[in-house]
Formats: sequence, structure tokens, C-alpha cells
Amino acid sequence: LLQPDDDKTQTYVPLISGTMVSHYRIVEKIGAGGMGEVYLAEDTQLDRKVALKFLPSHLCQDADCRTRFKREAQAAAKLDHPNIVAVFDVGEFQGRPFFSMQHVEGQTLREVLAGKTMPLDQILEIGIQVCEGLQAAHEKGITHRDIKPSNILIDSHGRARIVDFGLASVLGSD
Repeated sequence: LLQPDDDKTQTYVPLISGTMVSHYRIVEKIGAGGMGEVYLAEDTQLDRKVALKFLPSHLCQDADCRTRFKREAQAAAKLDHPNIVAVFDVGEFQGRPFFSMQHVEGQTLREVLAGKTMPLDQILEIGIQVCEGLQAAHEKGITHRDIKPSNILIDSHGRARIVDFGLASVLGSD
């Protein structure tokens, strides 16, 4: 017998340019992966650009996915390091969990490397920065577990920024 909460169908409003999500105005979709869709947005209260990461609509009814998504936001929010993208806020919009984070102007390391060679000194500098960010996470009991070129952003100043703590393990949690 179906209970009212067993209905896994829900209609979601598409996140298009101009949609208001709390005090954030969607500008455009800038990325997507297995556990999230990322949008560029304007923080209308602080007058700045942010990135909003939403749990994909097809996963919103899955309690384990919601828990994992929340854990990602909590893990990243515990970290304050120049090589880790900062998390600002967490919320829900029409049944879709989301969190806001620092918007980084730049490209993923994957995009930077696409078909190109990189000078050794630049490779070493990026590697050191990633290691420094991971060390800061490890000192807080957080293991990223998904370091790859698409999860490292290189900003307009050449600084590496680690993103996507979706597979992170947090010491002391399940």
C-alpha cells in the first residue's frame, strides 16, 4: 500500500537565467556532474558572483544522496584555505538542496591541460598548492577521495582551488 510520502514524482522549476533562489539570481548553468549541477548566480545581498551547486532533480528523493550532498557542503564549509573553494551558505529550493560557494574565474585543470604541455615549474607550483589544500583538509579530518584535474580549478591568477568534496570522508562520521 502506497503511503503519501512514497510518491517519488515531483515537478521541479527549471533553473533558468533570472530565477531567484533565496537571495541568489541565477545567471547561467556552468557545469554538471553525477552529484550536482552548478550555476553561476548573483548574490543580491552582497553584490557578488557565487556558484550554486544543486543536487540533480532525479536524486532529490533519495535520502542517501541528500545526506551525501549535505555532507559535502558541511565538509567543505569546515575548510578555510586559499587552495580550497569556500562554501558560504546551504539551503533548499522547491525540494532541491543546494549550497552556495565561491565563484572562481578560470578553468579546470583538465581544461588547462587539454592537448597542451605545461612547464615543469608550473606543474610543480600547482602540485604544491593542491597538496597544501589537501593537507589543510586532512588536518580537519577530511579526506577528499576524488582528486582529479576536473576537480581542481585554476583561477585567473594561476592559483589552484580544490572543489567537489562529494566523495569526501569525514573523520568521526559514517
